[in-house]
Amino acid sequence: MCVFISRRLFPKSGAKFALQTLPMHQNASSPRSSWTSRLGFILAAAGSAVGLGAIWKFPYMAGTNGGSIFLLPYIFFTLTIGLALLIGEMCMGRHARGGAGTAFRKLGGRAWGWAGLLSVLTGALVLAFYSVVGGWTVHYLVEACLGRGVAEDPSTMRSAFEAFAADPVSSIGCHAAFLTATAAVVLCGVEKGIERVSKILMPLLFILMLVLIVRGLSLPGAFEGLRFLFKPDPSAFTGEALLNAMGFAFFSLSVGSGSMMNYGSYLGEEAKIGSSTTWIVLLAILASILGGLMIMPAVFAFGLSPDAGPGLTFATMPAVFAKLPFGHLFAVAFYACLFVAAITSSISILEMSTQYFVDEHGVSKRTAVVGVSTVLGLLGILSALSFGPLADVKIFGRTFFDLFDGFTSNIGMPIGCLSIALVAGGVAWSATRGELAKSGGWTQGALKAFRFVLLVLGPIVILAVAGKALGLY
Repeated sequence: MCVFISRRLFPKSGAKFALQTLPMHQNASSPRSSWTSRLGFILAAAGSAVGLGAIWKFPYMAGTNGGSIFLLPYIFFTLTIGLALLIGEMCMGRHARGGAGTAFRKLGGRAWGWAGLLSVLTGALVLAFYSVVGGWTVHYLVEACLGRGVAEDPSTMRSAFEAFAADPVSSIGCHAAFLTATAAVVLCGVEKGIERVSKILMPLLFILMLVLIVRGLSLPGAFEGLRFLFKPDPSAFTGEALLNAMGFAFFSLSVGSGSMMNYGSYLGEEAKIGSSTTWIVLLAILASILGGLMIMPAVFAFGLSPDAGPGLTFATMPAVFAKLPFGHLFAVAFYACLFVAAITSSISILEMSTQYFVDEHGVSKRTAVVGVSTVLGLLGILSALSFGPLADVKIFGRTFFDLFDGFTSNIGMPIGCLSIALVAGGVAWSATRGELAKSGGWTQGALKAFRFVLLVLGPIVILAVAGKALGLY
């Protein structure tokens, strides 16, 4: 699969993706990094978009929202509004030669500077709790390698998870290990770190997923899982499922958190933002579908419930592995998928957070990585302890973990998406149009349709999703 992608979809001309050194920021001490190949950029950005959402969140979201009734609207909104927002975000990053903190200020003026700072803060706070979830994948991968990744009773796995999460030493240790691994990749830089690792981990993720899918589809009764995912059932349609599909479309692309804008700032002038971003979106959709195919057929084959909620992945799948020949090996592959998906996303977030201090304050990359990682590590400890000693410590009725999650998901990212739509499609439309013109192939009709989606449809859907998330209706 890796060979097919690199040779068929990304021809040899991709090796000349970055022909020049990008201009040096006035406060930076070294030239800005750039992607060395189209393949590297697409895989890195796809890694940022995929994250745990494809493997952990999509299956249980589909399971609790009617299967295909959730899948089809998700694909539609991802290929329309999600794609438009991501293209706008990439255009802003490349034109400004900076992440969100720089791009909003340069393109929107001082009046929009706050939006850039909010995006940077949002991305940083995402990692403050996401690294804890990443630590869970470290724990489960180690457990699987030691032969403890299966259990016949899902309740046993739930109890084991609760005990692990409540143990401050284990949860903080895994959180620190995950964040350290993320920082190590970012310290190596864009070309030698992020791009090189993405070229290895993303194909590995898809290969591992395909192995598990093949095994799951070979089980008796697995066809019911396919029917659930792909055969439309109008009777299962609900307004809530539609809103959930809209929200997951934004979540699955990582728009609004600043990481994609920062990745866009590393693009060379010859890069075709439209086509490259389309591949990122298609890979994100593919990963979500593969995540569903990896879990749903096995769940139906063993007569388990698809609407188990967030525990579907961590509690249900070990019971599936317990009933499979060589189940321990499949457990290792499964948790390796979770770890790879988690770290490819966390890398983009930490890169964005640290690059802000490099661009705006002239801090060296090493100092920025160490400083930001330390601060987020301390905040992450609060998130990790939210399942143990600090479980009863609440702010606005939320634990630290839920507070960080709620702020970023319900406030920070929706405002980030809305700001991208208004700046890229309105305030700085001339800059966006100029960036798209470099790619060629954009007719006047296509530009008008793209701008309509950004300025009209995008804000309507974003506000609808945010309103539901905030409990306004």
